[in-house]
Amino acid sequence: MVEVLLRLIEKFIFKPANIGLMNWVILIIMVLLFYALYNFFISLSSGDIHQVVGALILQITAAIFGGLVLLYLKLTKTELLVSKKGILFAVLAGICIGVAEISYFFVYSKGISASVAIPMVMGGTVLVGSILGFIFLKESITLWHVLASILIIAGISIMYLK
Repeated sequence: MVEVLLRLIEKFIFKPANIGLMNWVILIIMVLLFYALYNFFISLSSGDIHQVVGALILQITAAIFGGLVLLYLKLTKTELLVSKKGILFAVLAGICIGVAEISYFFVYSKGISASVAIPMVMGGTVLVGSILGFIFLKESITLWHVLASILIIAGISIMYLK
């Protein structure tokens, strides 16, 4: 299993120039799977660890994993793009995910089930991300985006009323 995972990571993450449509879909499925597992494991751990300790352990583990991947890239002489702008936005994203992770542990420590919290957070993330993309990145929003957003809002509302 680990060997298969490493091959997938190498093929789809370390060689992004080779990503065609099908490989892009497989990469999205990998992100979806690991993000779902991330949510699931936070849900499982939240009742057995202080929220800040849990978030810190999560972040340290992610940093170690990222460091190992970076080491691999350096050893294979992979060209790495780094810019001041990239660093700034990565730091801001790190602060945001840190706050989100601590908050997530608090949500689950209040007894909210994963089947309610995960869809609400994911749906809200899609809505806020779409709005930010439209306002700041000048991305277009089609009728399908609007209809999907209405469905997300309806779904979140139904979950909240449950």
